[in-house]
Amino acid sequence: MPSKGWSMHVPSEVTGEIGKTAALPCTFTHPHKTYDRTLTAIWRVKEPYNGTVIFKCVTHGSSDLCKTTIGSNNRYKLLGNPRQNNLSLQIDNLVWSDSNRYFCRVEFSGDSHDKYESRMGIRLHLIASPRIVNISVLTRQDHSFYAKCTAEGEPLPTLTWTGPPASNMSSVLSSSHQITKELQRLTHDGKYICTAINSLGRAEGTVYFYKFKAGSGSWILVLLFVALGIKFLGLVAILGVGAFWKGDSITAPTSFSR
Repeated sequence: MPSKGWSMHVPSEVTGEIGKTAALPCTFTHPHKTYDRTLTAIWRVKEPYNGTVIFKCVTHGSSDLCKTTIGSNNRYKLLGNPRQNNLSLQIDNLVWSDSNRYFCRVEFSGDSHDKYESRMGIRLHLIASPRIVNISVLTRQDHSFYAKCTAEGEPLPTLTWTGPPASNMSSVLSSSHQITKELQRLTHDGKYICTAINSLGRAEGTVYFYKFKAGSGSWILVLLFVALGIKFLGLVAILGVGAFWKGDSITAPTSFSR
């Protein structure tokens, strides 16, 4: 609501995509016909007036650029010109933690009442195409095997397991923008595929499961013992030849003296 010539104009919500850029529009009106003294532009998150300041810039004259004092990590950039009543902010390389409510504020030097801040703010809603975060085969305490697939996305993707025919049951866990689906008690060897789908796209992850059979393990042990046996016999043969040559060198002089 306008207050003594002050007003803020912001949308209630802006949508941005993970990894990309979002613009938060904010324009204002003020009671001054002209203003060329120090002006400060501020952006907060979570709540108005007391929320954490993520961006702040100050301009001291009508011809000066707004110099950033908070938020100079290259992810926040002022799109508008505060001298032209525009405080619009750009956020680069969006991450999940950027999902929040944002509040713009302008302060004029001089009168302590020469300032105004949006009360409702802008909700930044993030979307993302599916991405497989983790896929693996794990073992439980009872020595059974299970496959686990975790994906993220917004809208929350649906997960589907495909692979060797089996009657395994699966379980699903989800929270926020992540979802996990487990394939219980793997019994068939082969290739298992986890597919994540939402309205923005799809992603796939693959894991291979091969359970060692008792028979194949026995053959491995047999081959190992055979190899060790061959090495042992070779060592005995080398020691025998060495002993033979040593004995021959000792008896040779005795035969010559005869």
